[in-house]
Amino acid sequence: MTRKSSGTSSRKTTGKGSSQQLTLPGLITALVVGIAALVINQCSGGTPVTTPPTPTPTVSAQLPPATGDVQLIELPMGTGAQQGFWQVFFTIPSRSRNPADYGGGVDIPVAAAIDATQRTLDFAAFEFNNAVITEAILRAKARGVQVRMVTDSEHGLEDEDSTVDQLIAAGIPVVADTRTAFMHDKFMILDGATVVTGSWNFTVNDTYRNNNNVLILRSRNAALNYQAEFDEMFVNGQFGPRSPRNTPFTTFTQDGIPMAFYMGPEDRPMDALAEAVSNARESIRFMAFSFTHDALQAAMLTEAENGIDVQGIFERTGSETAAAALTPMLCAGVAVRQDGNPFVLHHKVVIVDERIVISGSFNFSDNATQSNDENLVIIDDPVLAAQYLAEYDRRWAEASAPANITCP
Repeated sequence: MTRKSSGTSSRKTTGKGSSQQLTLPGLITALVVGIAALVINQCSGGTPVTTPPTPTPTVSAQLPPATGDVQLIELPMGTGAQQGFWQVFFTIPSRSRNPADYGGGVDIPVAAAIDATQRTLDFAAFEFNNAVITEAILRAKARGVQVRMVTDSEHGLEDEDSTVDQLIAAGIPVVADTRTAFMHDKFMILDGATVVTGSWNFTVNDTYRNNNNVLILRSRNAALNYQAEFDEMFVNGQFGPRSPRNTPFTTFTQDGIPMAFYMGPEDRPMDALAEAVSNARESIRFMAFSFTHDALQAAMLTEAENGIDVQGIFERTGSETAAAALTPMLCAGVAVRQDGNPFVLHHKVVIVDERIVISGSFNFSDNATQSNDENLVIIDDPVLAAQYLAEYDRRWAEASAPANITCP
């Protein structure tokens, strides 16, 4: 089957061995799992706060900053933080091609969250072969949790490294998108109260080779948004442009933090992203696996022309093609770099005015905008934004200025 390439999620660099049990010394693993379980329990336990939708703007620089201490979380091959209802994790790629070197990554806290799940686990996975996550899901099924999965046919169900067959063998129902476009989501809904989302596919590569972010939200309204998207695909078989526009809480305030959610393509996430960029007052930072969308490029260039401090990092592969935004932005004087990871910078992140975080599965491309199933979240929280800016600074430090581009 021929698939479009501009919306793909990550390069394949492992063979059959990529789905084997990951190794880490037992003592370190036990310690990490114990700490992660305590942290995730704080994020997902208790009665979720549900706040009805309000007319508050999606992004508002007038709101006071979040209060309370942020707790940093360190993993052997990952880093993160939590405050209030959210947690965020970032991968720390090993740069090794040997799976024996992999362990203690962002899959550990997510597996701990799955292990704490008691009733339901619905998840959408573009790709799926991470053994830690696979085994956690199988444990959930074995203890009576209702587990359901949506995946992409080629990249999830049929991929030679996929562990979806293990889930099917355990009696977990799986629905696959058979279109030529992608079911590109990567999210989980735990007990109808906690959402796992971000750029991270549930794979070995995305955990231990590629740069990714994982956002965990304890919010009933957020869970209802993702549940509506999941049910469209799993129950009704509605993918891509066939999906109805029925996200129940597009904008709401959770614990004083304004949030907005857009399911693609029906909620027009690119429009929301371009609007947030166009409303920037001081700065824009971005990290992009794929950036080929003309309207977003134009919005960022306009902001730069108006004096907004714009900087960005591109995944190196594909960044010098005619469709990519790297050359026009570089030649317009925008500070841009190509990433330094020998594997993949897989983020799809924009940070506006050091307080507004935009993340999800949504690549900055026409395919993501028009054809794929995607999700995008916008959160106005300077504390969360500081965590993404720290990740941006880490990636910027190892990135380099383009060396082979000639401007007209």
